[in-house]
Amino acid sequence: MMFQTRIEEIGERSLLAAKEYLLQGECVAFPTETVYGLGADARSDAAVANIYAVKGRPQDNPLIVHVHSGYDLNELVYDDKPYAKKLREAFLPGPLTLVYRSRGTVSKKVSCGLDTLAVRVPSHEGAQRFLRAVGIPVAAPSANRSKHVSPVTAGHVYDDLYGKIPLILDGGPCSGGIESTVCDVTGDRPVVLRAGLISREMIESVAGSCDMYVLKEGEPARSPGMKYKHYAPACKTKLFAPEELGKAKEEFFALQSGGTRVLVLCEGSAAAAFPQEAVLCLGNTPAEMAENLYSLLREAETRAEVLLAVEPVGRGGVMTGVLNRLRKACAEG
Repeated sequence: MMFQTRIEEIGERSLLAAKEYLLQGECVAFPTETVYGLGADARSDAAVANIYAVKGRPQDNPLIVHVHSGYDLNELVYDDKPYAKKLREAFLPGPLTLVYRSRGTVSKKVSCGLDTLAVRVPSHEGAQRFLRAVGIPVAAPSANRSKHVSPVTAGHVYDDLYGKIPLILDGGPCSGGIESTVCDVTGDRPVVLRAGLISREMIESVAGSCDMYVLKEGEPARSPGMKYKHYAPACKTKLFAPEELGKAKEEFFALQSGGTRVLVLCEGSAAAAFPQEAVLCLGNTPAEMAENLYSLLREAETRAEVLLAVEPVGRGGVMTGVLNRLRKACAEG
């Protein structure tokens, strides 16, 4: 079905329309503090299948269920780990998704048949208004074409999904910039499945310990973002390590002299190596780099044939998530 996709500010009328669309099995885009989400009724097989169809998303890539801050988690999951409660108290509402043992009350398509369920309570005021208005668990990945750069404005969603969804709730630019941290809380201690704005170190400070999971060959994905190329702009990309700044500079001038439209994505300390007009500056702090990454990748695809990206120097903390997204954006395939 083709829609005349509308962007509307969040208000009584748009929230009523959003609820009606969701109960009819359609998808609605909504803002969060990280990226815009593509939401549908998590209880409905057909509605969840519609998410995969709208995005062109692989069927083995699980989704996250979003609920408002007053929602009773016991309706969705078994919550039997004391450290999970501590994590919720410390970080929720916020950019942390927790993976629990599922009670099976939502569609099995949400978790791709796994017996776990990823649940998130976003802190964005508009997301909370939306989730309270609809009153149901909402399954939602990022509101973009599969593998493309995640959307951090309503306009980004419109560019990717016009005609495929009826409504985009406009909550302004997202402040966080990269997707939530996903943390498995089914075991004796937490395990980070996807890095994000809540770092492993932050989780350890509350839970006492925390592991990082690495997907093994042939294993099903336990979290979004663990498989496949993601976050990629529609231009050629090449990634350089921090110590390869000189090589990036040589390649930049070689491409430019050959008439190629080329831009460089880098942190502030590396920007002086290139002409100012050719630099897309990520910023100088981890928070700035997380917030700016996706909007700059979107800008690159409108201005350049080739994007040369130089990894920031920093490691650990929020930078783990930033580097994860940057590397996936520039990966082959």
